[in-house]
Amino acid sequence: MLELQLDGMAIPVDLRQLEAWSQDPARSRNELAVWLNLLDPRSRRNLVQLLNAPLLQEKSLGEQLLNSWSGEQLLSEVAQLVQPDSGPGADEHAGVNLLRQTLDGLLQRERKVTTLQLLRALPARRISLKLDGVIELAQQWREQLEQQRLALQQLRRLALPLRQTRPLVLSQQGRTAGIPLPLPVRHRSESLPLELWPAEGRLQGPWVVLMPGLGGDGNQLNWLAAGLAHWGWPVVVLDHPGSDEAALKASLIGQRPPPGGESLKERLADVEAVINSQRQGSLAALNVPAGAPVVLIGHSLGGLTALLAAGQLPEPGLEQRCRRALKRLPLTNLSRLLQCQLPKDIAAPSHGNNVAAVVAFNGFGSLLWPNRGLRELHKPMLLVGGSLDLITPPLSEQLGVFAGQHHPHSRLVLLEGGSHFSPVRVTDQDQALFQLGADLVGINPRQAQELLLQLTIEFLKGLQQRLLLSPQVRQQSGIRAHVLDGRRAQRWSELLRTRAADPAAPPARQP
Repeated sequence: MLELQLDGMAIPVDLRQLEAWSQDPARSRNELAVWLNLLDPRSRRNLVQLLNAPLLQEKSLGEQLLNSWSGEQLLSEVAQLVQPDSGPGADEHAGVNLLRQTLDGLLQRERKVTTLQLLRALPARRISLKLDGVIELAQQWREQLEQQRLALQQLRRLALPLRQTRPLVLSQQGRTAGIPLPLPVRHRSESLPLELWPAEGRLQGPWVVLMPGLGGDGNQLNWLAAGLAHWGWPVVVLDHPGSDEAALKASLIGQRPPPGGESLKERLADVEAVINSQRQGSLAALNVPAGAPVVLIGHSLGGLTALLAAGQLPEPGLEQRCRRALKRLPLTNLSRLLQCQLPKDIAAPSHGNNVAAVVAFNGFGSLLWPNRGLRELHKPMLLVGGSLDLITPPLSEQLGVFAGQHHPHSRLVLLEGGSHFSPVRVTDQDQALFQLGADLVGINPRQAQELLLQLTIEFLKGLQQRLLLSPQVRQQSGIRAHVLDGRRAQRWSELLRTRAADPAAPPARQP
C-alpha cells in the first residue's frame, strides 16, 4: 500500500490510480483524482513533474552515484521522503539498503528511473511518500536554476563588448594520443600513468599538468592536451589511480569502496611527484628545461587539486562550516559533500613557487575559502563555470571565491548553457562515468570545448606576452562565454546582492 503524506494528511493511495492521474490529470476520473485535483494548479503541475521526472538517468552515471559516498548521503535523504516498511526487525539502515537494491535493479533494466517506477518496484508491504518534502526538494533545484538564470540577466547588464571568433584550426596530422610514460613514485606501489604531449611548434612558455575530475581519466581531456601542444605548450596528462575510471568500475562491481574526496591527498602527492620529476630531468621527452614554470589545469576535483597544489590552503574552521552546511543535504550544490570529505592534514606544497598559473574548469571551494576567497593566491588564474551547473554552481563555487581577485591576469568565465560536464569529451561509449544524456551535458560539448580551448590559449599567451585577456562576451559557433576581470566580477557580485536584498528593484543600468 502507498500512503501519501501531504499538508498534514495521510492518504492511502492505489498506485495504479496515482500513475493514471499523473499521465493525464485533467481527464482522470478515479477516486484519487478527485482529491488530487483539489490542489492548486501549481501544486498539481509540480506533483506531476515529480512523479514522472527521472530520479536517475543513464545506467553508468546512476551506478556511480549509488555507490559513492555522496550517493550514500543522497539515499539517506531520499529514505526520509520515501519510507518503505521493511518488515519487523529491520534496522535503521534497512530502508536505505532497500532503496539502493531497488534502484540498482531498475538501472539494469531501464535507461531512466522515475519516482513512479521506484514506487512500483519497491518490495515493501507499505510505502509512505512524503510529498511535502519531495516537492520542497524539487523546488530547491528549480530555485537554484532560476537564481542562475536571473544572475545571467544581471551579468548581461555589465554591457561587456561582444567579440566574435572562429574555432582554431588544428593540423590534420596532429597527434590523437600522447606518449605513455609510467612514472615510479614513492607514495604508490605501482607507477603513475602519464601521457606526454611535447609542443609541436615553437615553445610558448610554461609546461602544463592536466588533471581530470573524480572518476574520470586523462582521455576525457585529450582534446585540450592536443590543442595546447599544437599551439606550443608541452602537456603532461596525469591520471590518478584510486580515483579514476578504473577505480570507479571496481567500486561498481564491489571490489573496492567508491572514490571520493579522501583521494585528494594522494592526488596532491601525484602532482608533487610529476613536478619534481620534471625538475630532475625525468620528463626529457617534453623538451622543456628542468625546473621550468608549470601551469596546473584541472576539471572539477582536478581543478580543486590545481588550486591546492598552487598553495591555496583551506581557511581554518572547515569542520565547523561543514557541520552547518550538512545539517541539510546540499542537493543544489553537491560539491559541498566532497569539500566536507577532504583530508584534514593538507600541507603546503614544496613546489608552490614553481606554479606559474592555475586553470580550473568547474572547480569549487565555497566552504574552503568562504571569507577571503582566492585573494591570497598571488598567481594568475582562470576559473570557468557553466550557467546550468548544479554540481558546482557558478555563483557560489566560482564567483564566490573569485570576486575581489586582484591579480591583473586573473579571469572568471561563465559559459552560457554550460554544465558541469561541458569540458569532458567522451569517445568510448562504454566508459563507466560519462554516458550522459543531453540534459546533463548542456550545450554542444564539442563547440563548448572549442571555445574553452581558445580562451585557455589566450589566457596562457597573456602570461608570456603581458597581454591581458580583455573582459568581453566571446561568441563562437553560436555559444557565448562571459569573461570577467576582478573588478567586473566584484560588480556582478554587488548587483546580485542588491537584487537579493530587493527583488522588486529595477535592474541597475551600467555605463
